[in-house]
Amino acid sequence: MNIVECAIEKPTDANVILGQAHFIKSLEDIHEAIVNAVPGVRFGLAFCEASGDALVRFSGTSPSMTDLAKRNARALGAGHSFIILLENAYPINVLNAIQAVPEVCGIFCATSNPVQVILAETDEGRGILGVVDGCSPKGIENEADQTARKSLLRRFGYKF
Repeated sequence: MNIVECAIEKPTDANVILGQAHFIKSLEDIHEAIVNAVPGVRFGLAFCEASGDALVRFSGTSPSMTDLAKRNARALGAGHSFIILLENAYPINVLNAIQAVPEVCGIFCATSNPVQVILAETDEGRGILGVVDGCSPKGIENEADQTARKSLLRRFGYKF
């Protein structure tokens, strides 16, 4: 077995959701879940089929995000994994809907940070072991940091 690292390619202002599902039907169901959660959302979605034709299946509402999703899925090459790149929404807006899709097994990350995916590569194929999501902590927040965090959440409309 080889351990491989693969960086997710994305614009700095885009969000990424990386997960695993178990059936080709997942692509259409995840697409429907996203557009039903956030009307007008711009995203790209790609799914790595793990048997049969073993193709990267794709969908989306943004051609540029869909192209990026296809490239990232192909680079990852991990069976039954899916990647979503969001242009004008946050993962918090769609994550519950995606997790409610019956074929979705789990989510590895949902972030706007740089992401590195750690993969195991065997004779059979590739599987995701985990992710590196952003950087390591640089310290512990103080009172000013707490005030800034609370202000940011209220400015985004997540707290009142």
